[in-house]
Amino acid sequence: MKPTELVGAAFGQPFTITFDGRRLDALPGQSIAAVLWSAGILSWRTTRGGGRPRGAFCGIGQCYDCLATVNGRPNRRACLVTASPGDTVTTQEGNGHAGFEE
Repeated sequence: MKPTELVGAAFGQPFTITFDGRRLDALPGQSIAAVLWSAGILSWRTTRGGGRPRGAFCGIGQCYDCLATVNGRPNRRACLVTASPGDTVTTQEGNGHAGFEE
């Protein structure tokens, strides 16, 4: 069995997502975090207290450092969300609810 078969990888055509208005190339099966990393983007969130930059830390969905706003939905763990054609990802500021009515 080939390694790609073991992990269920499927080859396909690259597609585009946007991050803060910047067009990025993505491959089928890549997480949002992987797409951002491959474009050299290491931070896509700021902390609630102090506005410090954050990106992927654990890479397995346990630490919540990689939160991003994906297609208008805040607090999505970028390391767990699979990129889809046309996704719009934006930097998440603080708790991700700025501008939302409660």
